[in-house]
Amino acid sequence: VSGWQPANSSEKTWVIVIDAGHGGKDPGALGSASKEKNINLAIALKTGEYLEKNMENVKVLYTRNRDVFVGLKERAEFANKNKADLFISVHSNSISNKNIQGTETWIMGPAKDEENLEVAIKENEVILWEDDYSTKYEGFDPGSPESYIMFTVMQNTFKEQSTWLASNIQDQFKNRAGRTDLGVKQAGFWVLFMTSMPSVLVETGFITNPEEERYLN
Repeated sequence: VSGWQPANSSEKTWVIVIDAGHGGKDPGALGSASKEKNINLAIALKTGEYLEKNMENVKVLYTRNRDVFVGLKERAEFANKNKADLFISVHSNSISNKNIQGTETWIMGPAKDEENLEVAIKENEVILWEDDYSTKYEGFDPGSPESYIMFTVMQNTFKEQSTWLASNIQDQFKNRAGRTDLGVKQAGFWVLFMTSMPSVLVETGFITNPEEERYLN
């Protein structure tokens, strides 16, 4: 995280919240032999272990470290309450075309095209698993494009840092892990919208692609 280290950064403990998407009653995307929630959790735990092993001044926290359901609002509130310096949400992608594969990292911002909006809708529909979601999310309808107008007027204070982080993640996927780089993208994700620190949502691969599903597992 050398891109924006504060003064006395050597003395600072970096709090990184890793968020394993979905969980519990919400399985996420379904592959031929696996559920997204389980892949996300395994990757999240492995990432946290790797960070703690290789960085001295890092404290890793998880929004979930087992197979339980956690609401989108609670995930963001957990990061805010713990004054996280970074928020990384881990997901696995799905699409009807089983030949598509690759990784993409998302930042908060208005969707630039219909395809980006569809990804945000898919991830935001998690709130439908929650009780009284309409009140909790202030009338937001995850399936209605009109609801996403709110994200076009918001100011993302951490866009520059989030973009920097997302670009580095994608570089690592491409150059170190040898994955197909689908780039850095932006759309209106509730879980990123509500966090008050640089934050990204990582789609680690397509669970609907048989080869990539095996790799993710």
